[in-house]
Amino acid sequence: MKPLRWLGSALLITCLSTTAAFAEETTLTIHHFLSPKSNAHTKMVQAWADKVAKDSNNQLKFELFPAMAMGGKPSELYGQVRDGTADIVWTLLGYTPGVFPRSEVYELPLVHTGSAAATTVALNATMDMLADDFKDIKVLFLHANDGNVIHSASKPIRTFEDAKGLKLRTPSRTGSWVIEGMGAEAVGLPVPELPEAMSKGAIDGALTTLEIVPALKLQELDKFVTELPGGDRFGTAIFMFAMNKDSYNNLPDDLKKVIDDNSGMKVAADIGKMWEEFEKTGDEALASTKVERIVVSAEEAAKFKASNEKVVARWIEESKTKGFDGAALVEKARAAIAEAAK
Repeated sequence: MKPLRWLGSALLITCLSTTAAFAEETTLTIHHFLSPKSNAHTKMVQAWADKVAKDSNNQLKFELFPAMAMGGKPSELYGQVRDGTADIVWTLLGYTPGVFPRSEVYELPLVHTGSAAATTVALNATMDMLADDFKDIKVLFLHANDGNVIHSASKPIRTFEDAKGLKLRTPSRTGSWVIEGMGAEAVGLPVPELPEAMSKGAIDGALTTLEIVPALKLQELDKFVTELPGGDRFGTAIFMFAMNKDSYNNLPDDLKKVIDDNSGMKVAADIGKMWEEFEKTGDEALASTKVERIVVSAEEAAKFKASNEKVVARWIEESKTKGFDGAALVEKARAAIAEAAK
């Protein structure tokens, strides 16, 4: 009987060891630049972390660090996730100009046409054509917001010429080209710094979204908001939710699957719709004040369009020096957005 008792004990030990290994918890850090009260934090980042934790039976847990609580500047978030300072980050691609040249195609005016949902689905559906931008990290998903309008604390912009000479914050490199095309001066700074710069008169306004209004209390700083007709926008900003490669690769296969099941095209439609919903909070915040909402005339919109066509042409021409076919990417991106909008 001894061998049988020994065998039973061995099996019991093996089972206990396997169970212990399976139940071992892994805690990952998530770092980003907006406040813990922002839509991005409460409704997207926190919600994603909660769902993944639940789907993994709490084998995956997360420590969230909003508002750059782990240190550094927003422009350093990409480096932090690449190098492993943070396991996961949410950041704006435009904070590291030139690092994601192919992905800029979706920022362009006249490519993005005002739908966060369509552009977000298109981004994740065409990751194969953007893959060279993300070789050093594990992208969980990319997304857009509904796009940029012009916030002004100084003067109304009713015509194309009205923007001339203004200092406007830009969200990205291509956003700078949009601003410069209007005859205005582009000022690069992270969006959390926007309220102070506007309140001190260091800038006249910004090219940014409606969604961000309540988080930054722009309804208290804006005097005018200028928009294009038909819901069109002055381009958009592209964001990424990304993971350190080693942090991902070191997970067991079952936990990798949980991450994968909450990434890419499996979440793109929901994330895009979420960012469209966020616009309503901006609308409501502006409606509570005396900020004037200006929709330019069709005649003036045509002038902005002509200027933005030059932005697209400039991006395509520049792509030739970076080793990829920008014209082909513009065509593919437009087709992907049109398909996602059906």
